[in-house]
Amino acid sequence: MVQGRTRPGLIAFATCLTLTLLAITIGRSAGPGAEFLAILLFVVPCWVFQSYDAYLANEPAPATLRRTADIIRQRGHDIRYLGALFLMSAIMDLYIIVAQPQYALAVFCTKPEGWLGLLFKAQSPTIHIGIGYGFLLRRRWALLLYLLYAGFGLINALVNLGCFGYGRVRTVFLISLLAFTAYVLVRRRAFQ
Repeated sequence: MVQGRTRPGLIAFATCLTLTLLAITIGRSAGPGAEFLAILLFVVPCWVFQSYDAYLANEPAPATLRRTADIIRQRGHDIRYLGALFLMSAIMDLYIIVAQPQYALAVFCTKPEGWLGLLFKAQSPTIHIGIGYGFLLRRRWALLLYLLYAGFGLINALVNLGCFGYGRVRTVFLISLLAFTAYVLVRRRAFQ
């Protein structure tokens, strides 16, 4: 709006405000973790999109939201954003491992302890760092690594669902894993 682009500015503001209110509503019904996830998946990308749109307005071509979306797709910035989410996830995983060393990760209906349990817990941040780095650079190997890890995660979550029953975290993980994987498959050509 500062640049005199009132309509795109109002659209961006209304969209970000609506998504923020949706995230708050989700948080009130499902808890602060769900609110944080909704903010990361919807609000922050909206804000980043409108910021990038404002930055692109300085280029000679006419600034439109469609042009910005096309540039984001062409340059793979959406994949890079997912890479940043994976790196942030690795940091959160490391924090959980350090802050709660007694936490046992469920792996195919077992909760290994000791060195084996630590190795299973450590694989998550390690692979998330690899996927995040590869997504930031849009490398094909990162796509393969993600698909292998997503396959393992899906099978493990389904087996654990059968053994331990419904769990809010498990259910959110399954839904988000399926959505992320579908999106990554649709955007597979963005990897170099």
